[in-house]
Amino acid sequence: MTAAKTKQTDQKETGRISRPPVVAVMGHIDHGKTTLLDYIRKTSVAAKEAGGITQHVTAYEVSHSSADGKERSITFIDTPGHEAFAGIRNRGAQVADIAILVVSGEDGVKPQTVQALKFIQEHKVPYIVAITKIDKASADIDRTKQSLAEHSIFVEGYGGSVPVVPVSAVTGAGIDELLDMILLSADIEGITADATKMASGVVLEVTRSKESGISATLIVKDGTLSKGAVVVCGSCLSVLRIMENFAGKRIEAAGPGMPAVITGWNDLPAVGATFISFKNKKEAEGHIKKNAQRLSAAAAESRDPNESRVAVPIIVKADTRGSLEALQYEIGKLVTDKIFFSIIKIGEGDISESDIKTAASGTKAFVFGLNVNIDNVAKTLADRDKVTIETFDIIYKLIERLQEILSERTPKVETLELRGRAHIKRFFSSTKDRQIIGGKVTDGEIRVGDEFKLVRRGAEVGAGRIRDLEQHKVKTREVTKDLEFGALVEAKIEVAPGDDLEIFTLVQK
Repeated sequence: MTAAKTKQTDQKETGRISRPPVVAVMGHIDHGKTTLLDYIRKTSVAAKEAGGITQHVTAYEVSHSSADGKERSITFIDTPGHEAFAGIRNRGAQVADIAILVVSGEDGVKPQTVQALKFIQEHKVPYIVAITKIDKASADIDRTKQSLAEHSIFVEGYGGSVPVVPVSAVTGAGIDELLDMILLSADIEGITADATKMASGVVLEVTRSKESGISATLIVKDGTLSKGAVVVCGSCLSVLRIMENFAGKRIEAAGPGMPAVITGWNDLPAVGATFISFKNKKEAEGHIKKNAQRLSAAAAESRDPNESRVAVPIIVKADTRGSLEALQYEIGKLVTDKIFFSIIKIGEGDISESDIKTAASGTKAFVFGLNVNIDNVAKTLADRDKVTIETFDIIYKLIERLQEILSERTPKVETLELRGRAHIKRFFSSTKDRQIIGGKVTDGEIRVGDEFKLVRRGAEVGAGRIRDLEQHKVKTREVTKDLEFGALVEAKIEVAPGDDLEIFTLVQK
């Protein structure tokens, strides 16, 4: 019996059928991920993103006729490419059945390409390489394959078995071949689901608005999500009354592989966490109660085990949970042995009166917002209480600002650094505590006015100050390494040939 027949028999026996694959599109910033999806969906999403950068995870369902003529669905996840969104890209790899590693035909492999591949490999997700922008005059497919090989990504026809498809989101070249390859990979992997079961899957994104409350984008990995069901994620619960597809259309049910947006959560579910559904609220609440201890473990916020470090308190608000996750990831990377950011409050939604009151209540916290507004009451309070509010629409601009604050607030430690050393060769004369000596600079430089330590046979025996310097009987202000000099020094201990003068300077670090 062939493998294909065995797979079909197993599906019949278990009630499982092939389901649409969930595909994560991953890669470096500006390598054409969102533009590629735009072409596939025949919509324009890239223009709506600030700075042309995808800053949220988004899911879309498309239809494609496979090689045998059957109409089949594919669910795509678009993940951000900028380095600040490593956490979101990681989540995309966790959710996906198949990944598309996008690499520009102009630029080849870049840092976030390598990072995306790391996530793909960590989660053992099969992947396809899409070489984009092949319509550009500067594109070079062979050079790009060579760039891939240099980073141990060996594609078909270039020493490896990773499928590769050159594509253009401008002309559409290679798009059908890419979709065919995705469906072929799905068949090889045997991606299945049981549509008769209660739904389970992954929370992809979470948003909160005044109008609709808390909404979550879900990917159904198994079973069917139907109106009337109760969805549970951790300790969070939603009685499913309103459900929309990726295009915002109301739907009655979401089958395996479909993205769905549901509202009415009692609290914010964790992004990247799994969800399960129940027939009624009693069953759902029983499940939550039974697993309360395990499910209520909250993610630890930034804590400093070293109390000597300076904490800079901040409040962070963003439009989505995914953006907050990316911010927390980046803020965590800014910790040093001297200073760190202490996040005293974090959440979705506009900057509110409550945020300003928290900042003004003795913490003197900065308030930062990403893709959010400041309500009028908050503005008035901030002006009155002199609370600093800064908002941004691109995450890396916010991170750059945080780096500036750290630089400004990092405590400066004063240390003595050796700036010059001189070896004494001759002693000429002395009057009271002033002596005329001759020597040679062996390290750095010495200057008029420098204070020195007097070192004899490796031990410090006194201190003094250089009052005058001469070279070849001509007065000078400084003498540099390997040059001889005469000097008038002031010291209570008599300087002797063989002694060293060590010059130190106070440096702030």
